[in-house]
Amino acid sequence: MPVLTEDDIRELASFKGEEAPVTSCYLDVDGRRKIRRQDYEHELDTLLRQARSWEDSSPSIGEDLRRIHEYVHRGVDRSRVRGLAIFSSSAHDFWRVFELPVPVRSQIVVNHTPYVRQLEVLVDEYERFGVLLADKQRARMLVFDMGELVESDELFEALPRHDDDGGEWSRDHLQSHVAEHAHAHLRHAAEVAFKVFQEHGFEHLVIAAPDEIAGELERDLHPYLQERVVARLHVPITASLDEIRDAALEVEAEVERRREAENVARLREAVGARNRGVAGLADTLQALVERRVDTLLVSHGFQAPGWRCPSCDFVGVKGRTCPVCEAEMRQVDDVVEEAVEEALTQSCTVEICHGNADLDVLGRIGALLRY
Repeated sequence: MPVLTEDDIRELASFKGEEAPVTSCYLDVDGRRKIRRQDYEHELDTLLRQARSWEDSSPSIGEDLRRIHEYVHRGVDRSRVRGLAIFSSSAHDFWRVFELPVPVRSQIVVNHTPYVRQLEVLVDEYERFGVLLADKQRARMLVFDMGELVESDELFEALPRHDDDGGEWSRDHLQSHVAEHAHAHLRHAAEVAFKVFQEHGFEHLVIAAPDEIAGELERDLHPYLQERVVARLHVPITASLDEIRDAALEVEAEVERRREAENVARLREAVGARNRGVAGLADTLQALVERRVDTLLVSHGFQAPGWRCPSCDFVGVKGRTCPVCEAEMRQVDDVVEEAVEEALTQSCTVEICHGNADLDVLGRIGALLRY
């Protein structure tokens, strides 16, 4: 399954429906909740009925809804797919489908651009993780992306045995020989991890090994990997793939919350010092218009109405005349989504923060500035 990337989302966000709008459809097809095929098909049909009210504004929308219905009802391979993101603008012959290994919230949005907020949340939430499991004889190196296994490598090196040495080896000599092999095995495990990193790449690394060897294993890692170690897990090397994935996802969530908190703390300090930081919807949108934003921070689920200029792409909380080019602006239901799309087209970092009370106090949106 192709991996969703930030570049994919930026490309989507840059598309503008000039002659007709874009229909964006997210559908939860997770077999753990939608047990029967009819369950997600019924949910889709309900969404499509609700979207029929938009058909009068453009015949392209009716064709979008038909294509989406046809695509989903042909069937979904749910052994690997838990969420669908479909984007269509028939008038522009625009059609994009992302089959996702994680669930999404089912919704349909019609707008002049693709609704990318849910995709941005996923990319922000799920970074590529490596998990290195080891004991004194075995090692497993796994790489997960959005909870899906994308690479697996295993190593087994049996400890030396001397059952037939006739008693010629002393116990101390045998123990020393076994220890040497164990040390060499950990070095080999570290080499396997670096090879996988070179071939597949990952942002973070988790180590799962007994306490007596975990420190040595980490010291044997290449410096590039040492700086990516974020946690140690107490998961046996014989653990199932699901057990390893679940443990890694818990660590990933902790790492993401920690990063969000650090960015919000930077924002609070910058806003307090009135130096390279703004908070609140109006000031953040103004900074985007001025192209000064480096990192946009948004509370998960935050929405607000606003305005966007179809001529110069100005975004703001007040309308109707554009303060930049004096054209008549278009009212939008969710100007926060417009802000996210604008940030992506400007190659800004977008951080969607979950349950961060400090950001909520600042107005649920803010930006760290380039200048």
